[in-house]
Amino acid sequence: MKALPFLLFLVLGTIQAQKIDYNTKNGTAVKGYDVVAYFNNTAIEGNKKYVTQYDGVTYLFASSLHLKMFIDNPEKYIPQYGGYCAYAIGAKSKKVSIDPETYEIRDGKLYLFYNSWGTNTLDLWLAEEPTKLQQKADKNWEKIK
Repeated sequence: MKALPFLLFLVLGTIQAQKIDYNTKNGTAVKGYDVVAYFNNTAIEGNKKYVTQYDGVTYLFASSLHLKMFIDNPEKYIPQYGGYCAYAIGAKSKKVSIDPETYEIRDGKLYLFYNSWGTNTLDLWLAEEPTKLQQKADKNWEKIK
């Protein structure tokens, strides 16, 4: 019976260790942009009228259709690396905020990038062999998520 609390602690500790850090600086994923819209090659802000939570993160959508599409398959739409800058994760293993209008859909996944003060990391990502950076980012994310 004494082992039960220890096992519970072990299981809960493992669950907590697996939760990733999402970029929710303003309280929502992707600064309130509609993650489904990116897959239609559009970066648009969501509306508080169409909102849901997934994995403890709030997502906004531009329409009820996009909300339904997300609810039906959230894993398809959530951004890579918790919504942090893909280039910074790959090149420097650092969590950097993003410009929600600077993105790429690659292999059916959403990648977001920093774009401010004359630095567009999407341009850097594309210039520096994105496949290699993506592989590095995947490895780095496992360590810092």
